This record gives sequence, structure tokens and C-alpha cells, in this order.
Amino acid sequence: MSNILSDSQGDTATVMETNLFQLFDDAYPDKGKVVIETAAAGRINFEDIVHETGRYANALLAGGAVRGDRVAVQVEKSVEALVLYLACLRAGIVFLPLNTAYTLAELDYFIRDAEPAIVVCDPARRDALAPVVASVGGRIETLDGSGSGTLPECAAAQSDRFETVEVGPEELAAILYTSGTTGRSKGAMLTHCNLASNALVLRECWRFQPEDVLLHMLPIYHAHGLFVATNVTLIAGASMIFLPRFDSDEAIGHWRRASVMMGVPTFYTRLLQTPLLSRSAASGMRLFISGSAPLLAETHREWQDRTEHAILERYGMTETGMNTSNPYVGDRIAGTVGFPLPGVEIRVSDPETGGELGHDEIGMLEVRGPNVFKGYWRMADKTKSEFRDDGFFITGDLAKIDARGYVHLVGRGKDLVISGGFNVYPKEVETEIDAMPGVLESAVIGVPHPDFGEGVTAVVVLDGTAEVGEDEIQRQLEHRLAKFKLPKRVLFADELPRNTMGKVQKNILREKHAALYAST
Repeated sequence: MSNILSDSQGDTATVMETNLFQLFDDAYPDKGKVVIETAAAGRINFEDIVHETGRYANALLAGGAVRGDRVAVQVEKSVEALVLYLACLRAGIVFLPLNTAYTLAELDYFIRDAEPAIVVCDPARRDALAPVVASVGGRIETLDGSGSGTLPECAAAQSDRFETVEVGPEELAAILYTSGTTGRSKGAMLTHCNLASNALVLRECWRFQPEDVLLHMLPIYHAHGLFVATNVTLIAGASMIFLPRFDSDEAIGHWRRASVMMGVPTFYTRLLQTPLLSRSAASGMRLFISGSAPLLAETHREWQDRTEHAILERYGMTETGMNTSNPYVGDRIAGTVGFPLPGVEIRVSDPETGGELGHDEIGMLEVRGPNVFKGYWRMADKTKSEFRDDGFFITGDLAKIDARGYVHLVGRGKDLVISGGFNVYPKEVETEIDAMPGVLESAVIGVPHPDFGEGVTAVVVLDGTAEVGEDEIQRQLEHRLAKFKLPKRVLFADELPRNTMGKVQKNILREKHAALYAST
């Protein structure tokens, strides 16, 4: 591990064998300090968090969960949802957040695969989910966006006394599902050490202090909003303004009291569209951070012109947390994701041979460090295939490292599309389209989009057996896929371009339709 871990906690072994919640607790010697501010719940201090997480941890145990069990959570963003995450950490229970946009068909797979002891959902989904939860021997609880439901009711009746469990270096804190371009979704297993090491390093690299106030407008079912924004704030003993969703005008209004904002590129493109954005409006802010999708160099330059702030772009993955970051002090170069974080090793390899490449040579990006996940849930063979013998994780991203050490992402080996900060895996969308009457085949690609970074785009070949149009395909997909996965456009072609081996050449499709959203 890096020196930063030792400097931050005094002893690397202590970090590896410490419950992440205990590190948060240690960061607030004054338990009366306000940690979370919301319009609905007011000002919440760390003592409140300790009491509430104790009640929720006891409620989970009363509901039949034991240490090591999974608790799957698909709920709207709320303080109570955040408390539930922290309670799982305290109890040694594995937190499994699920995107609120996932359909019942998608949830069916996640629940059967993870076999959670408890599933927490919105009350409106309880009846629909009850059969699949029962089939895995689980219990279902509810929690809505206002903080009401059967789980908070149960927690209110519990004692607030709870002893935070001690954990080992390999003990899981969370499972986040991610997908590949083929096969089913994979559960990335993240340990307390994975999350703690990353939060501690980011705290130092981004100069977080107890006096900082983070403007939190990200979802908390995603690694960005939960493990980056929340964990870094808490491990620094800082505070957050906790809002349910992003709104550009509201964001600028909160800059008077905030010091840091984290967002996806879409946040920044939309902020650039409001006349409220100005140098004076941003003058009190210390840092703007962007991630989860590539930030256009044009956006970076325009933001600096309008605000006199250079956006700090970084790079991470569900499986690894953050791997690289542009410097806090130094050149934040548009189009790069900066340097490897302390304690994180990065290399670029030949995709065919695995041999390490030199400066400015494009190849497969690989990473090794305490931030790298334990493996894929119940997929030992898949885990083995994604790691080199020396422990480097093969990210699937194509990149190069320049002579100064800056990492440049140049593409994705698996044709992953990142739209609005969310990963969209083409094969999943293609499978749904190809199953429709009248469709012969399809190819889903990411095309540059001024608002979402990349727009999910489907190119479809029809078989002539039925009349199928763009609107009909989009309508059918609405019932099968989460909204962020839906194609923004469905285009039609007589055939898909292929190489001599018969493989669809998606690069040709991306080049052909590169200007599709230019006027959007």
C-alpha cells in the first residue's frame, strides 16, 4: 500500500482490518458536528448518525440478516438510504445498491444471483418483487424517498446501541453489479479495505479538510455518489449538502456555502447553459471534480473561461474505485485523466501478448493496488480471466501514458457506452432488439452527445417480415430496460459493416454517425 495510507492512519495493517464505519467515526472527534444538511431532514450531526445507524443495524439483524449476508437496496435517494448503507458497514453486512431505473425483469436476475437476506425497495414495488424475494428465502422491507416505510418503522423500535463489528482484510463491504458485452451482469465484490484505501488516498490528493462542504447531487446507488462523494467526505470529517437530484440553478445557489462539487460531465454541460454561471458565482468554490464519463476538452476549456476554475477529471471503475486523477496542484490537462493515485500501479499492455508498452503506445490499461476488488461474485473463472498472474486487473479500457505520466483514455475494448455517467453495455440492448418481430440484427454504439457525453444509438437491420419503426422499438424497450439504457435514436441500415471474419465493425458505424447529435 501507499505511504498515504500509513500517513493517514499510522499503520497500514490497521486500515486493512478496520471497519470502514470506524474510520468515519474516528474522523469526527466532535460528534455534534453537522455532517448532512437537507431541505427535508434539516441538519444532522454525527451523533445522530451513530444513533440511527445503530437502530438500523439492529433492525437488519432482527429481520434475519447476519454478518456476511447481502442486503439489496433499490430506493430513492434519502438520508435514511444513506443511513442504511452505513448501518450495513457497522454490522458487517454486504450492501448491494441497485439503480432505481432497473426494471422488474432486471431485478429478478440480481436477486436470484445475489440471494440477499433482505431486499429493501420502494413500497410501490413490494408486491411485484415479493415472489422472487421469497424464492431465495429473503425478507422484503420498504423505504420511500421521504424516509417512510416498514424498515424505518422497525428501526424506530430498536435500541440505538450497537457495537461496530471488527472486520478482516478480505471481508466484503459491498457488491456492485456491472456488466460485460456478453453474458450476464457480474457482481463486483468490494472489501472494507478496498473502499477505505481509496477514500483515504482521495482525501489527501484532493486536499479534503473538516471545513469542506461537498455539494452532493449524485445518486447513491452508483459508485460515484456513494463510494467517492460520500466516503471521501466522511473520512475527512467534512460536511455535505445532500440533495435528491441535480438542478443547475439550485447548484449555483448552494455554491455560496459549498466548497467542492462532484459531478458527471452532464452536470457541467447543463451548468454552462444557464446565464447564472459566472466567475463571481463560483468564486467561493475550492474544487470542481468530474468523472464517470469522458469530459469533452471543449467543456473543460469553456468552464475555465466562464468560472476561472479548471475541472479536475479522474478515472475509475466499479471494480477498482478511483485509479487516476489530474493533480490538485499542477496542470489539469483536458482530455486526460491525470496520474496514477499513490499506491495504485498503472500500466499499458499489448492486448494480444500482455507485454508492457512504452510511452504514447496505445494498449490495454491494467491496474494493481489496494483499491482493486476481490473478484466477481460466484464467478471464479471470470475473475481469474480478468487478472494477470502478477495481480494486475485488466480494465478493458484502451489507453496510453504520455512522457509526463498523464494517462489518456482512447477507447474501450469492449465497446462500453457511457451515457450521462452510467455504463450501458451494447449486448444487453442488442439482445432485446434482436428478439423483436421484424428485426434481423442490431448493433448498439455510443455516439458523441453534447449533454450525455455519449448517446446510446441503435443501428437495426430488418428482415422484412414485419413493419417496424423507430418509435415502436423504443416503446417496446421501455418495458425491458432501464431508462438510461434506451437508445436515443434508432437508425436503420440494409446491412451492418463486417470484417473478413464476419465481426461487426462498430468503429465504422461510430464514424458514420459521429455528427448525429451535433445539433441536439
